[in-house]
Amino acid sequence: MNVTTIGLDIAKNVFQVHGIDCHGKIVLQKKLSRGKMLDFFGKLTPCLVGMEACGGAHYWARELEKQGHTAKLMPAQYVKPYVKGNKTDNNDAAAICEALTRPHMRFVSINTTAQQDLQMLHRIRSRLVASRTTLINQIRGLCGEYGLVFRPGPAHARQGLAGVLERNACGLSTLACELLADLQGQLRELDQRIDAYDARVKQACASDPRAAKLVALPGIGALGATALVAAVNDGKQFVRARQMAASLGLTPHEHSSGGKQRLMGMSKRGNPYLRMLLIHGARSALRYAPGKTDRLLLWALAVQTRRGPNVAAVALANKLARISWAVLARDRVYQADRTARTAVAYRLGQTVQ
Repeated sequence: MNVTTIGLDIAKNVFQVHGIDCHGKIVLQKKLSRGKMLDFFGKLTPCLVGMEACGGAHYWARELEKQGHTAKLMPAQYVKPYVKGNKTDNNDAAAICEALTRPHMRFVSINTTAQQDLQMLHRIRSRLVASRTTLINQIRGLCGEYGLVFRPGPAHARQGLAGVLERNACGLSTLACELLADLQGQLRELDQRIDAYDARVKQACASDPRAAKLVALPGIGALGATALVAAVNDGKQFVRARQMAASLGLTPHEHSSGGKQRLMGMSKRGNPYLRMLLIHGARSALRYAPGKTDRLLLWALAVQTRRGPNVAAVALANKLARISWAVLARDRVYQADRTARTAVAYRLGQTVQ
């Protein structure tokens, strides 16, 4: 078969293949089981294979590239407009194949196994943190039924619960004390597991030279640095820094028409976890910025004075994403006293000595 381009709709066990030749004529339509995927593509002449960037797509992309094929991943929302008719596996595969041939289609970089290892580390830690938050909220709610109200913050909830179990000033029953003690034990166990994952994150940051350089940026610690490396790798899939910031949803959402430009709030596209880390890191950097001489922080403080803390935090997160791209893609080292000069020189196409 003279197949040049294939749209592959993947799932857990059933895979739909839609192939065309160099003239755009359909020459292949086939449904495959999971076990026959690699054997089938191993017998084909190397061609261009497109998939939606969903669960398992990065694994299949790596396996297909090992067989000599060129694998491309696309965001699902960019493929949806090309679906014709009802939603079926065959129509989805045809839409992927058509979207793959569009000249201005945007693609997702294929994650390496090292990136997926880091992402797994972050996902498990994030779930543990969410479980701890849920448990603390339950403790607050249950204690509130007995008139025990703690100050906001996890630390106050831990101290308040410990004080209740030690003194039992409210005269709680034996069963209530036993249940609260069990919740306290669960909370301690979650704290220990999260601390263990934090230690793993710090170890991963120290062992990766790219993450170690990102830690020098204000507001980016081991957690943010490893999350950036896991998400964008070396960042070379972006032509310029703004593209990386836009992919994380930190640039303004635009709604323009009739020659009139309207810029709104941040678009909130892309990876919400990484965007959250950058914004919270920016908030932390702004909190401790007074008294420091870093020109980036001085600029952020000026924005905070004019526009407020929320706008300043997002603006600083945008800057941090752009500087992170320069550190990763251009192998730069962040220097606080050269931030302003570097930005001006970059616009002028010069090199800072």
